[in-house]
Amino acid sequence: MATIGDVAAAAGVSRSTASYALSGKRSISEGARRRVLEAAEALGYTPNAGARALATSQTMVLGLLARFHADEFAPAMTQYILGVTDTARDLGYDTLLVTEPDGAGALRRITESRMVDGVVLLNVAHDDPRLPVLRAAPQPGALVGLPGDCSGVDVFDLDFEEAGRVMVDRLHGLGHRELILVSQPEHVVERGGAYVWRLRDAALERARRLGVRLHAVYGESRRPAAERMLGALLDARPGATGLLLDNEAAAAALPSVTRARGLEGLSVVGRYSAEFAETFALPYAYVESAPDRLGEMAVRQLVRRIESARARAEPFVVRLVPAELTSPGA
Repeated sequence: MATIGDVAAAAGVSRSTASYALSGKRSISEGARRRVLEAAEALGYTPNAGARALATSQTMVLGLLARFHADEFAPAMTQYILGVTDTARDLGYDTLLVTEPDGAGALRRITESRMVDGVVLLNVAHDDPRLPVLRAAPQPGALVGLPGDCSGVDVFDLDFEEAGRVMVDRLHGLGHRELILVSQPEHVVERGGAYVWRLRDAALERARRLGVRLHAVYGESRRPAAERMLGALLDARPGATGLLLDNEAAAAALPSVTRARGLEGLSVVGRYSAEFAETFALPYAYVESAPDRLGEMAVRQLVRRIESARARAEPFVVRLVPAELTSPGA
């Protein structure tokens, strides 16, 4: 493995000059900088992370705290993780993914040991036990998900209230007057998944105002349970002519259910991403959940605070991505 000394010798400069050329901490001649960079590339030199941390007080690593709950649809969760890790890589940061059940303890460990320069939280609960730890940490933090108390962190989320209203408006505009809303499993709500009740409550209120009968139910997180749930639901509500799906597992299962029952004309609006719709060949209108965009927004804001003292002193932000409806074939 090449060392900084090897790079310096190959470039014909001192070790300190090679170090300055690679770190950018001091100005050196363009010719020397170019020779050092060419030598580093030719030798496959990678700076030692520990040495870099000692020299710059930065690890160039972001912590990402996420959990794969049994009652959530894993493919949807993966999209949020990729939105964070892909953007971090583009900005020159590695990502330390932490999935421990004791999120607060894990967060305390990685921040107190200075393993990371900043932290992104996923699976944010309304009263998230990780938030007091993050607010007390020396590193900045960003959330993908809206907690009950947004103080001390930057927050990014979909506007779930608007999403609920947009979904009802879509089917009301098509002439439907009895609808079913399938939400995430009830356990998601019990552990503080506020996005579920934010969309549900807004949808129920909009339906009430429009004179639409809306049946709100909790769904399942996996197939074939999701298929059985949808079949039983359609049997129980024969007067319903439209479905609102705030549940990715139900959305993925629905095409097989409608084909088996001859319900190809059923009107549906989902809440998921364009990539998700393409992966599962879903022919329905949907509100874009924007997992990649939310991950990118959170990481870019986090890196701004890490790399700029001025940005770190700015007020914290809460940014909600507007609900954008995509129709089939659009």
